[in-house]
Amino acid sequence: MVFERSYLFVPGDRPERFEKALASGADRVILDLEDAVQPAAKDAAREAITGWLRARGGADESAVVIRINGVDSPWHADDLAAFGCVSDAIAGLMLPKAESVEAVKTVRERVRRPLIALLETVAGLVYLRQIATCSEVGRIAFGSVDFCSDAGIEGDNEALDLVRSQLVIESRFAGLPPPIDGVSLALDDEERVRRDVARARRFGFGGKLCIHPKQVPLVNAGFSPSPDDLAWAKRVVAAAEGSKGRGAIAVDGKLVDKPVLDRAHRLLAQLSAT
Repeated sequence: MVFERSYLFVPGDRPERFEKALASGADRVILDLEDAVQPAAKDAAREAITGWLRARGGADESAVVIRINGVDSPWHADDLAAFGCVSDAIAGLMLPKAESVEAVKTVRERVRRPLIALLETVAGLVYLRQIATCSEVGRIAFGSVDFCSDAGIEGDNEALDLVRSQLVIESRFAGLPPPIDGVSLALDDEERVRRDVARARRFGFGGKLCIHPKQVPLVNAGFSPSPDDLAWAKRVVAAAEGSKGRGAIAVDGKLVDKPVLDRAHRLLAQLSAT
């Protein structure tokens, strides 16, 4: 199965950017009502998003995710009421600072769309297994910048290795898609973004949050099979089919067993879906 790779944030109070974001090539566009919008602009941003969704008549609804305000904010209830009325026009919601199963269930009861739980706090990490195994959650995302602030961690590299591993392991245990890695703050450093994507993929993530359209193609490429990967996968599948089940086979001097063959099939499935 193939999952969304790139999630592009767009401030909810900048409706002139919504269509451009959809044309960026991002697998999902997150219209953001939380961190990207100042308190005084929250209500106007919500109205801008719902009005835009209604005007579009559901076009491209599969690409739009709304990051609502957190459960402890004064705007949370109004967000749920607004998007419960236009739920058919969106792909889902992102819940920031997800820290409890109760909060997740309340959101899904009000807006019956797929939910991305954004882990941004130490409390969220402590309760990660309960959140991930909650049937209302469709995928886990990592708010790495806010997490570092909450945990008092400096740096986004090896200091977060344990946390990233936990996100991947718990997502797998819960039967969820691979989690979505946090943002890269580098806007004009393509090599840094590529390194961040490569690290996330090595850890087992399946996608990444983006804060600028120029990051989208780098993320899509980094989470897609390379030409060498695909050539290898084709050789493995061809060898397996040619053996007709007659014992062990080897490709490039290495034994091909079921896990190796499964990986080859997954890579080829990604090719057909992109």
